Amino acid sequence: MPTVIVSGALANKPGNGGEAWTRLSWALGLRRLGFDVHLVEEIPAAGCVDERGRPATFERSANRAFFETTVRSFDLGESATLLCDGGRETVGRSLAELEDIAAEAEALFDISGHLRASGVFAGARTRVYVDLDPGFTQAWHADDSVWFRLGRHDHYVTVGLNVGRDGCPIPDCGLAWVPTLPPVLLEEWPVGQPPEPGSGVRFTTVASWRNSYGAPRIGGRETTLKHHQFRRFLELPSRRPEARFELALGIDPGDSRDLEALAENGWAVVPTSRVASSPASFREYVRGSSGEFSVAQGVYAETRSAWFSDRTAAYLASGRPALVQDTGIGDRLPAGDGLLTFASTDEAVAGARRIAADPVGHGEAARELASAHLDSDRVLGVLLGRLGIGG
Repeated sequence: MPTVIVSGALANKPGNGGEAWTRLSWALGLRRLGFDVHLVEEIPAAGCVDERGRPATFERSANRAFFETTVRSFDLGESATLLCDGGRETVGRSLAELEDIAAEAEALFDISGHLRASGVFAGARTRVYVDLDPGFTQAWHADDSVWFRLGRHDHYVTVGLNVGRDGCPIPDCGLAWVPTLPPVLLEEWPVGQPPEPGSGVRFTTVASWRNSYGAPRIGGRETTLKHHQFRRFLELPSRRPEARFELALGIDPGDSRDLEALAENGWAVVPTSRVASSPASFREYVRGSSGEFSVAQGVYAETRSAWFSDRTAAYLASGRPALVQDTGIGDRLPAGDGLLTFASTDEAVAGARRIAADPVGHGEAARELASAHLDSDRVLGVLLGRLGIGG
């Protein structure tokens, strides 16, 4: 059985069930295809905190607890390693053992360039960078004032399906970007019960109001971020009063004006910690919704990157239709039933009306789309073939 390593952030994002699924989908999907998968993560000692966000030792940190609980939940406990401070402390294998595993690995999937352990990185036969943030990744790499660099990978994969294509201004950085949709394991996302007749439609999403990095400049222009885009669509609930719109939101109390504006315009806001603090709770929140409504980071939409969200993939797999801001993905996937896109408030209103008129039909179409285009066997199988891995 060939070995592959998947590197990504779980412990670095404790209490974030949605982010955990992003990495788990790659690890579990590759395992389904017959690989011996080892999940690897690194965290600095300075990044270790307790449940209240206060500095903590690695041993007692919420980061370590979240990592251990998560990997055990998916039978990855024997094939997952968390390195602290370059391997001075570990959960799972020792650094030396991990380097031995890497030396036998056919491939390393380095999600967002997370891996720094040089002995592990160098050991794998093929090193694949997985870009989840098209526009941010390339702009940071091209900016000499930013510490981030893409590194020495053999292949560069992105969920921005238009990166490197005509009409998308995101710089390719001289690299041949391989597009891929995010994989989703259909058996992990059973179709939820359809909404009760007359219960109304409840659109949800899980999001952070701001990121901590700021907006990248693309082609000499500063792009916008997710909170800028949400502000554009504030009036949506008041224009569709028969539908409910709820945000499971990570938002700083300093953004009180935005919270007030959301409430005044009819948005319900719940803390992500209440509904999505683990992979299991995130999954139940998605499956308990009628569908997703979400905007994108402005850079994804403004560049027509055709970025597609693994969160939206989870909604679709659960038989929950998605009404999402158009990033150009409507040119790459069969949008219209189950998956609806919008660029203006009028289009969002029309999309919400269509879903509300036939939630069951759109739910069935959502699952069909996920089965046809997002199933991990298909997505990862196609990608591995393009990269020449495992053939």
